[in-house]
Amino acid sequence: MNISMNVVLPILIAFAISVVLSPILIPFLKKLKFGQFVRDEGPESHLKKAGTPTMGGLIILCSIVITSLIYVKQYPKILPILFVTLAFGLIGFLDDYIKVVMKRSMGLHAWQKLALQFVVAGVFCYYIMTQTELGTKMLIPFWSGHYLEVGFWYAPILIFIVLGTVNGANFTDGLDGLASSVTVLIATFFTVVAVGTKAGIEPITCAAVGALLGFLVYNVYPARVFMGDTGSLALGGFVVATAYIMEMPLFIPIVALVYLVEVLSVIIQVVSFKTTGKRPFKMAPIHHHFELSGWPETKVVAIFGIVTTILCLIGFLAL
Repeated sequence: MNISMNVVLPILIAFAISVVLSPILIPFLKKLKFGQFVRDEGPESHLKKAGTPTMGGLIILCSIVITSLIYVKQYPKILPILFVTLAFGLIGFLDDYIKVVMKRSMGLHAWQKLALQFVVAGVFCYYIMTQTELGTKMLIPFWSGHYLEVGFWYAPILIFIVLGTVNGANFTDGLDGLASSVTVLIATFFTVVAVGTKAGIEPITCAAVGALLGFLVYNVYPARVFMGDTGSLALGGFVVATAYIMEMPLFIPIVALVYLVEVLSVIIQVVSFKTTGKRPFKMAPIHHHFELSGWPETKVVAIFGIVTTILCLIGFLAL
């Protein structure tokens, strides 16, 4: 297959599925009253978002899965990425379902969500260590061709990175188009690297790009649909699984720094409040801090997108 068939075509297929599926699924979600729950302690400007259909991550998942299945026979390396993406998407779906259908604002209990994430991360780790020849090494950024051999520590490091990335993507999904914009840039980065290194996973990275571009048509401000945890957890799973299959988990803090900052802002806010009674941010995750500092929602999304673009360019320099 030439580059147009395994790069351009999957983007177009996933984009078409996403764009066509959205106007079908959005009214269906509205009819089922699968509307977004807005926390009372969230920004006051977000109260108007209440009732906007959520669980739109199903659109992203369907687009990625259908497109990937077309290529899976010729590109078997996409299977573990597809598994992790789907598995975390399912966890997110359960969380969303409990929130919007069972009317429990917090969805899954924290320990339930964490336990399920541990299981998925453990299965993925077992697969890599027993069913692939990847070994226990990671490509070192800014040191071309050199790898960090972590040996025994590979499994705990993997689980830590998987959980951190997935929950980082989850925290990033708080503004119209934010998680979609940031992740489509990260997916583009991995696509370029996959093509350049002939990694054999291009169809699924391209499918993610196409699916997110199509979803953004309906997710940019003012959003007609939200991805919910169904989408954000799935995207985090996609990013971390792709990085590991390419032996590039150490590049995640570079290209997906926004994820990391979002998680750290929540941790810092909670720890600071519990130990000193003070909150360093006006609200966490940090995108809400900028909102409450006077930035329009669209400006926050644009700036985070620009920052991620620069970070991805730095990622190319780090290869």
